[in-house]
Amino acid sequence: MNSRYFAELRAGKLSAKRLQGFALQHYIHNIAICKGFALCMVKNAHQSDLYDHFAHQFSEEKDHPALAKKFGLAVGLKEEDFQNALPVFESLAHTGAVLRSMLLASPAENRAGALVNETMVCRYAEEFDIALEKHYGLGEAAREFFIIHSKVDKEHTALAAEVVARYADSERSRFLVRESARSMVRFKIAKFEGIYKAYA
Repeated sequence: MNSRYFAELRAGKLSAKRLQGFALQHYIHNIAICKGFALCMVKNAHQSDLYDHFAHQFSEEKDHPALAKKFGLAVGLKEEDFQNALPVFESLAHTGAVLRSMLLASPAENRAGALVNETMVCRYAEEFDIALEKHYGLGEAAREFFIIHSKVDKEHTALAAEVVARYADSERSRFLVRESARSMVRFKIAKFEGIYKAYA
């Protein structure tokens, strides 16, 4: 939270272009996440607890691309901006790591990455919500993405922790959980640095 992206956001000095960058990059990311959850449902269809977990996650996430777009439109983007957007390198790396975890990792490793992501989203969504109202004059409708994420991702974090606790049943599994968590923190921080640089 001490990166230049968030330092400028808290001070009300983050440019509209960098706010738009967040909207575009998260729109792309959230679409990928929804597709990832659908694939996780198929991958785990034989295991009811995991199938139900991913079905719930998909249900919770399916509207998030639209919420990211809603925020982007409120800060000056147009529909065609979303149609033409490409992921910046660091965002692509983060999304790729998330999808790799969903498709190739063990359940515990997969959800360890989710636990980290959801915990960090809760924290920065709160920062966005406060700053966007205070410094940028955005109302609740425009801030809905952040209002929802600052609250609902607490539940998502708890659900991910339950899966990690259930499936991290060996020393190797616990090692992979730790490594997944460490890497995901780095990917997430790098993503915001990438957005900051790409939308200068």
